[in-house]
Amino acid sequence: MALALLRRLGIFAMTAAVASVLVFALLSVLPGDPARIALGVQADEADVARERVAMGLDRPLYRQYLDWVGGMLHGDLGTSYLTRQPVGPEIFDRLQVTLWVVAAGMVVALVIALPLGVAAAVRSRRPDGVLIGGISQVGIAIPAFLAGVLLSTVFAVELGWLPSSGWQAPIEGIGAFLSYLALPALALGLVQGSVLTRYVRSAVLDEMGKDYLRTARAKGLTRTHALLRHGLRNAAIPVVTVAGLQLTTLLIGAVVVERVFVVPGLGSLLLDKVSQRDMAEVQSIVMVLVLMVLLLNLLVDIVYTAIDPRMRSAA
Repeated sequence: MALALLRRLGIFAMTAAVASVLVFALLSVLPGDPARIALGVQADEADVARERVAMGLDRPLYRQYLDWVGGMLHGDLGTSYLTRQPVGPEIFDRLQVTLWVVAAGMVVALVIALPLGVAAAVRSRRPDGVLIGGISQVGIAIPAFLAGVLLSTVFAVELGWLPSSGWQAPIEGIGAFLSYLALPALALGLVQGSVLTRYVRSAVLDEMGKDYLRTARAKGLTRTHALLRHGLRNAAIPVVTVAGLQLTTLLIGAVVVERVFVVPGLGSLLLDKVSQRDMAEVQSIVMVLVLMVLLLNLLVDIVYTAIDPRMRSAA
């Protein structure tokens, strides 16, 4: 088990290193001179040249990359080309907001998917089971940003139950925090919950046809009792993998949803910095998002090994 964990950590480190090279290379070849953008189009060439030296853009690319990666390893994510301030504190502040939205969205997705997916599998040949399957198909077809617009129209504009935009930290009041969190979390969770419902239904249906469940029923257990006692754990194995992938989808989907609800998260910051062409901060934000995705995949691998005895034996 320990060897398997070390191997996965090694894969994580190598993947992160390759990702950092790709992020740096792709953003380095984008057109536009950051020094010219910072000073304006009317700036003198001599001033632009001095600005490039001050930004460190006159150094070879490999040196710029090593300085950037070395800074990240020490917690320094670089300096903004526009504000000349360290970008790390702002990125980490915004990341906390995004993680709240993503975590709440995942909770909503699981609360929807687990009971509905199991019910759709158990009652797959009944009208209510078919109805659950049809509703989940409709939910899959709705983009998260459209779900956000619809939810905001109904619950904020028409009913006035929840704020349509903005954010309040939990330290400023739990009630207000939850009211601002509700609509972004629902917009993300409803769509991903629909996707996860289909996977839960498929996994449970697959387990219900296995011999060990028929044996359990032959010993006197009801179908529901046999499924709850023996089947759900095995059905959870593929669901955990899909849920982990959906966490990464939620993380990326939060970029758009934060914009819809004017949530000051990492996605909103990324879009703002792209529009301002502050490539130093864009580069660090993208790398943080990549590291979060890789970390989530690592956690999924660990959980997968923990719940599947076959994986532990192989390890």
